[in-house]
Amino acid sequence: MGQEVFYITFLPFTYWSINPYVARRLILMWSVVMYIGQVSKDLLKWPRPSSPPVVKLEKRTTAEYGMPSTHAMAATAISFTFVVTTVNKYKYPLELGLLGAFLFSTLVCLSRIYTGMHTFLDVIVGSLISAILTALAYPTWDLLDHLMLTSPWCPLFCIVVPLILCYNYPKLDYYSPTRADTTTILGAGAGAITGFWINNRYVSNVSAEEATHSTPSVTGEMLLMVLAQFLVGIGVLLIIRQVIKSLALKSLCSWYKVSINDIEAMQQIEIEVPYKFITYSSIGLSATVLVPLLHKLLGLN
Repeated sequence: MGQEVFYITFLPFTYWSINPYVARRLILMWSVVMYIGQVSKDLLKWPRPSSPPVVKLEKRTTAEYGMPSTHAMAATAISFTFVVTTVNKYKYPLELGLLGAFLFSTLVCLSRIYTGMHTFLDVIVGSLISAILTALAYPTWDLLDHLMLTSPWCPLFCIVVPLILCYNYPKLDYYSPTRADTTTILGAGAGAITGFWINNRYVSNVSAEEATHSTPSVTGEMLLMVLAQFLVGIGVLLIIRQVIKSLALKSLCSWYKVSINDIEAMQQIEIEVPYKFITYSSIGLSATVLVPLLHKLLGLN
C-alpha cells in the first residue's frame, strides 16, 4: 500500500472508475507531499533504525535516511484527501470514511516499523507533516484545480518546474535512490496533470463532475465493467512503461556513450533524471489521456 505497485494501480483506477475530480486532488497532494518528504529526509539526514537490534526486511531503501517516513506521509495524504474529496461528491457517512482512512494510514505506518525501516517517531512525524500539509492545501484545491484545467501555461509549468526540482535535488555523499524515486513521482504527476489539461481543452470539459451523487448500488455488471477498465488500463500502462523505459535508456546511453549495464552510469544525474522523468511522465499522460480514449473506443465507460 505504499509502493509503486499501489500508486500505479490505485491512482489511475480512481481516475478511470471513481471520479476524475477526486483523482486530480489525490495526484496533486501525493506529488507535493512526497517531494517535501523526500527532500526533508536528505536535509535532516537522520539514520534509519540500526540493525541489530531491528531486523530489516526491506533491502532496497536501506541507503535512504529515515526521518520522516514518506510512506506514512503518502498514506495519510492519500487516504484523508480521498475521504474529504469524495464526501462532497457521494452521500456516505463521514465517520465511516474517516475510520477507513485512519485504518489505512495506520496499517502503512505499522508496516514500516515491522519491516525495520522506521521508528515510531519517523512515522508519527511523517503523518503529522502530511496532515498539516493537507489541511493547509485544502482551501486552495479548487483554485489549483481550475488552473490545472484552464491555464495555457499549465503544461509548460508542470514539466519545467518538476525538472528543475529534480536536477537541483539535495546532493548526498553517497548514492541513494531518493532522487530517482522523487523524479519518478514528479514525472508521473507532471504527466497526469498535463493529461488533465489536454482532456479539458481538447476532449471534454469537467462540468459533469460538479454534481453530488448518491453512492451507487454495486451490481455484477458494474463490477465487470470496472474490472475490464482496470485490466485494459493497467495493461496499457505496463506496456508504455516497458517500451518508454527501454527507449529512454537506450537513447541516453547512446548519447553519453555508456553501457546500459553500467550501474554507476545509470545512477548519474544526467541519465537517471531524464530516464525516470520521461518514463513516468509518459505513464501519467497515458493514464489520463490514452487509456480513457481506449475505454471509450471499447465501450467501457
